Amino acid sequence: MAISKILLYYVFTPLADPDAVRLWQRDLAESLNLRGRILLSKDGLNGTLGGELGAVKKYLRKTREYPAFKNLDVKWSEGTGLDESGASLDFPRLVVKVRDEIVSFGAPGELEVNENGVVGGGTKLQPSELHELVAERGDDVVFFDGRNAFEAEIGHFKDAIVPDVSNTREFVAELDSGKYDHLKDKPVVTYCTGGIRCEVLSGLMKSRGFGEVYQLDGGVVRYGETYGDDGLWEGSLYVFDNRMSIDFSDHAAVVGSCAVCGTPSRHMQNCADASCRTQLVLCADHAAAAPLCETHAALAG
Repeated sequence: MAISKILLYYVFTPLADPDAVRLWQRDLAESLNLRGRILLSKDGLNGTLGGELGAVKKYLRKTREYPAFKNLDVKWSEGTGLDESGASLDFPRLVVKVRDEIVSFGAPGELEVNENGVVGGGTKLQPSELHELVAERGDDVVFFDGRNAFEAEIGHFKDAIVPDVSNTREFVAELDSGKYDHLKDKPVVTYCTGGIRCEVLSGLMKSRGFGEVYQLDGGVVRYGETYGDDGLWEGSLYVFDNRMSIDFSDHAAVVGSCAVCGTPSRHMQNCADASCRTQLVLCADHAAAAPLCETHAALAG
């Protein structure tokens, strides 16, 4: 029986010709019947792909043969399944693009990258080192969510600060607003899904005067692989594919609540308006009813 797997990976490294790398990556992924999204820029590679286990392994092996990509940060997870052609059910198609940024903060001029990765980012912490920091510094440690606010509705670190942003490009203005200046003398741990957003976010914070900034290496995914739901993480993890969320154990806490009735839920669903990208936490009953977000409900009413 074919096994479905999903690969989440990135590397910050200078690329002299991202367009040429795009063509190679597209051809490689297509030849292996993989689906997902691969983003490239002059600063590196960011991807999430799904497919049959052997095909995903071959893709990873071939990609790491390229010298610039030998240090890819990689996380694995279970896919939902494969269709009749052997393609992943978790992604509708394969998309391979070159952009100004491989994670879109809208601040490409602030990012400096060399062959060792991001220059001037936060101190990386492995999951066990994070626990050591919390044990040593206690309540002084501030968890700072580096994701979109809606992602935190179904899962987050305990007592984390969740900035009111609907997309990554809003973080720069959020940091510049001054509302987090009181954290500049505290140990701040940034975290995100797989680690890539915090590579950039931690650097943006340091350049704005935050004195002690850390980043959870490998993100929540690696933390969940290490501690499951028996550590500091609470709830489910939002993911950007057809699965919508994943749990790290059979006893994950349910921290979300239905946007319509308030029933505890970890299920997320798109607003029923086809033009809307808003994500809603919904219970089973209201998920079946396909409700609109507040904005489109008001327009419809």
